Amino acid sequence: VRGMLRVSPLLLTQYRYHRATGKWLDIKDPRSFDEKLLWLNLYWRHPLKVRCADKYAVRSYLEENGLGRLLKELYGVYTHVDEIDFGRLPDQFVLKATHGCGFNIFCKDKARLDIEATKDKLRAWMRTDISQIVGELHYASIVPRIICEAYLQDPSGRPVSDYKVYCFDGRAHCTMACTDRSEKKANYDFYDLGWRNKLAYSKTSLLANRDIPKPDAYEEIIAAAEKLSKPFPFVRMDFFSVGGRAYFGEMTFSPNGGIDT
Repeated sequence: VRGMLRVSPLLLTQYRYHRATGKWLDIKDPRSFDEKLLWLNLYWRHPLKVRCADKYAVRSYLEENGLGRLLKELYGVYTHVDEIDFGRLPDQFVLKATHGCGFNIFCKDKARLDIEATKDKLRAWMRTDISQIVGELHYASIVPRIICEAYLQDPSGRPVSDYKVYCFDGRAHCTMACTDRSEKKANYDFYDLGWRNKLAYSKTSLLANRDIPKPDAYEEIIAAAEKLSKPFPFVRMDFFSVGGRAYFGEMTFSPNGGIDT
């Protein structure tokens, strides 16, 4: 699979799509949401897309748009794993590699953290070019770095929920609420823009018959999502709402690598 990208990003995309769905991708006439995400990944190139997919560089984009208040506290940015001085970090923090997705380490108690295992994991991530695996081309242009940010804690003690706003040309369409998140699973529920109706985008959500309350910072989240997403045909804007305050998470251009069955 890694060699396919060097031969043809389109070939890799067609292979991944057929393997996941059993259908052939019609890239010349994309109809479904997934097909259009894959078309954008292959053919919509822009330096701002690369910058905003970078977990560190995106911070300056928020600041330029007057939304620096939504950023979590930054403890450090590193180009090499051995630059991280764990002794100077607080008891709780989050480490992220900036050039991919899922490259996160959540430390709830530094005294219980296996530092050497953490370093090994980070080194493996720093050597990984995720664009070669899933074909998300914007990741290939990001300089691998590691950032350390504040760990968000919900006052209730429950896992922090995140809210992912699907935006098209700067207009928010819907929000996916991710609740009861753990390392292995989470609940996903889609709501319309007014948070009045649950949308039929998730089969498991409809079968569960649950109702997720609108987050306290919802209006601020939507306003920020629409402002930051204006330059892009599509981007999913990810936020947290903790203690009545909105926090920025990241900008996602190809959710699930552009293929969500």
